[in-house]
Amino acid sequence: MDASIKNLIQLAAKQLTQAKHAIALTGAGVSTESGIPDFRGPEGVWTKNPEAERRTYEIYPKFVRDPTAYWREMLTEPLTFFTDMEKAQPNPGHFALARLDQVGILKSTITQNIDGLHDKAGSKNLFEYHGSLLKMRCPVCNARYGRDRFNLEHLLKTNELPPLCTKCGNALKSDVVYFGEPIPQDVAEHSYREAQQCDVMLVCGTSAVVYPFASLPIIAAGGTFEDGIPIRYGREAATIIEINGEPTSLTREHVSSYLIAGKTGELLPMLADAVDKMTAARV
Repeated sequence: MDASIKNLIQLAAKQLTQAKHAIALTGAGVSTESGIPDFRGPEGVWTKNPEAERRTYEIYPKFVRDPTAYWREMLTEPLTFFTDMEKAQPNPGHFALARLDQVGILKSTITQNIDGLHDKAGSKNLFEYHGSLLKMRCPVCNARYGRDRFNLEHLLKTNELPPLCTKCGNALKSDVVYFGEPIPQDVAEHSYREAQQCDVMLVCGTSAVVYPFASLPIIAAGGTFEDGIPIRYGREAATIIEINGEPTSLTREHVSSYLIAGKTGELLPMLADAVDKMTAARV
């Protein structure tokens, strides 16, 4: 491996061990090594299957109009890329972030991904910005339930759909945030506070171009928004460590402090190992 990459790994490990409040943001690039394709790339799900993209635009309006019809379609005509995604397993990048979480280096991980792989890997302080395929959510009170909490096939067979929230009685939907659906308020508020509070942010496997998630690195870098346009002023900037396969808009616009270029599944375990060695040397 290039010596400059090794030096950047050591620098990042030092900054993480010295941080008071380090967090991680993750995107689709963290999960591609688990066999999950992105959506709009050359081999993306929607690039290959525009019909699947069209259907995703219709899901949330259907839930709002008729939760029973929404659930019946979800159970009898599931989108194949969702069912494939549910079978995926975490890769070394997910496990490395979970290690940093479990030893208290990372105070939280905020992910765009809906695949539930951070959860499977053992990250505890996890906030799934766009929801999770493995959960259901009440859009009224934001209560969340594991998919196995309800026997959905039985409810379908007995015409008892939709499943109902046990806290407020409203219809549940998949926790996934679909087109046209607002980001759940609890996750949005927590993520904003974490971006404001952090002094080190890992940005892993995302080019951060989908808003409002893309606003989080800008906020952490000391920026704010004026008429919807990001500008840089305000509080002292956090250190933004970008771990991506190639430069992104965060790199080009100098939002990130530096880029460690490569596969997250290779670089994140190296980073976790370096953190382990540094913290062990201090004991």
